[in-house]
Amino acid sequence: MKKTADARRQTVDRELPLLADSAAEPQGMERRDVVKFLGAASLAAIGLAAPDIARAADYAHAALQQGAPAYRPLFFTSAEWPMVRTLSDLVIPKDAKSAGAVEAGVPEFMDFIVSDFKGNQKWMREGLQWLNGECMKRFKRGFVACSQVQQKQVLNDIAFPKKAPAALKPGVEFFTRFRDLTASGFWTSRIGIEDIGYIGNRIVAEWTGCPEPQLAKLGVSYKMSMRAVRRS
Repeated sequence: MKKTADARRQTVDRELPLLADSAAEPQGMERRDVVKFLGAASLAAIGLAAPDIARAADYAHAALQQGAPAYRPLFFTSAEWPMVRTLSDLVIPKDAKSAGAVEAGVPEFMDFIVSDFKGNQKWMREGLQWLNGECMKRFKRGFVACSQVQQKQVLNDIAFPKKAPAALKPGVEFFTRFRDLTASGFWTSRIGIEDIGYIGNRIVAEWTGCPEPQLAKLGVSYKMSMRAVRRS
């Protein structure tokens, strides 16, 4: 986890749209821990297998090497692309420890997914249209042109399905999927893997056994005598 247990007891910033279920609102969890948890369950929700995610992550990494100005989206239009970049960075923004979704290549990751897996194209395109339309209705301007305060106001209204009014159901369904895809893209990127602290397989010079607190929780101990095995 990103912070110590004591640090996670601090009040979470609820301005940012993290949770799919208001009943599961975090009590002191750090915002990245919440989105990381969501990402763990997102693959099946969007109809993708782990190898698909891995291919998309490799594509996004290669695309980042070109630099943002040189990248040409496979699926998103010139109007949609800024929306995807802005929205993904609102879900996982840059913080003191790590870069945000855009720097991690999440928009490029999404571009590969919706281009290669056409079943994701309809909800993505219609969702972006809904979001732009909702902002026009409220603020007389498109999503990207809105201030961050206005953007968060709309997103917070669709981030919690149990609280959202029925009229916002299309936005709720879209944002839930978008948030899941953002989490998958971020924590399969090189930046996201570093954020988790995953170090991969390493040679252990000395194995000292399972820590005592974990053994105690299981109700076992290395000091317990081994029962002789009777042969029949």
